[in-house]
Formats: sequence, structure tokens, C-alpha cells
Amino acid sequence: MEILKISQNSLDYPPLLKRLLDKHAPDSFDAFGNFATLQTKTLALFCSQKCPGNLILQTYDLAQNLRQAGITVIGGFHSPMEREVLNILLRGAQPIIICLARNISAKIGRDYSPLLKENRALILSPFDRKNPRITAETSVVRNRFVAALATHIFVAYAEPRGKMEQFCRDVLVWGKPLYTFADDANEQLVALGAKAVPANWVP
Repeated sequence: MEILKISQNSLDYPPLLKRLLDKHAPDSFDAFGNFATLQTKTLALFCSQKCPGNLILQTYDLAQNLRQAGITVIGGFHSPMEREVLNILLRGAQPIIICLARNISAKIGRDYSPLLKENRALILSPFDRKNPRITAETSVVRNRFVAALATHIFVAYAEPRGKMEQFCRDVLVWGKPLYTFADDANEQLVALGAKAVPANWVP
């Protein structure tokens, strides 16, 4: 399996990237795995580095529901809660799209070998060899890339006045559906325009 480079002049380049990211849309991105997965309905999942205990439990429930419903989830799976969601999804049968905040390396294939053999995984990166490591800046770029690609966006928790809350503000300007848990801890997101849903919600 080879790494595909999808440039802006390619027919496979998603139009949403250009429309939503505008001048910040990557000139190209790398893809490794089942590229057809990008044509399916996807849910982007995000969470701040810290997450309140009651929302952790609700996020576990949501991950189980998404797995059982066979929903394709896309994300960076970088924060602790996001990684827990990925661990739950890995035990399912649905496709998973993993977006990196660094370039794709040969090691990626080994890390996700079982998923790739089952044709369930698509690994994406909008970064080239000049970005071999994850940084705060590349994480922001990656999150916007994920959100632009996704059909729906779910934020389990955004710390007030933190980077995730600012990210949510930016995404809401796009007019794309953004959801969060109906919980007092997320009242600031709902006030911004996020739609409150229960833990048994699926898109």
C-alpha cells in the first residue's frame, strides 16, 4: 500500500477544504489506506485535554453507540478522551479516519496494520516531511482540516476560554452542524450555537 498525495488540482481533492478553509486549505494532503472512506458520512469528534468526570462517562457511552451504529468517526484522537474513544472504536467494524498533526511516516502502517488489512482505516495528513513532530500549531491546523472534512462535528467538552472553545467559535462561523452534550459543563458551547444532545445520540 502506498501513500497517496492528493493535490488541489486532483479530482479527489474534497471541495469543502477549499470552500471552508479558503486560503488556508492545504495545497495537498497525504492519504494512506481506504480512500473511499472519505465519501461516506463522517462524524468528527473532539475534546479538550481535560474533561469533567460526568462528561467522560457520557463520552464512553457515545463511543459505544457510534461503534454499534457503524458511524465513521474522523479525528486526530490526540487528547486523552479522544484516545479513549479510539480504543472503543477499534473494537468495532466501522471505518475510522485518523488525521495526524505531523507527516505520515512508514511507522504509521505498522501502528495500524490490523485496521489497514481489514480495509477499515484511512490515515490523513496535511503535512509534509518538514513537519515530523506534533506541535501546538500543527494541532490547530489538523483540527480545522478534520472539521472541514466531516459531515457533523461533535465536541464532548471545550474548556472555557481555551483553544478548543476558540476552535468551536471558528467552526460555527462555517455554518456546519456542531453538537455537544446537554450538560451544565457545556453551557458556554450551547450559548455559542452548539446543539445540545444526550449521550445516546448518533448523527
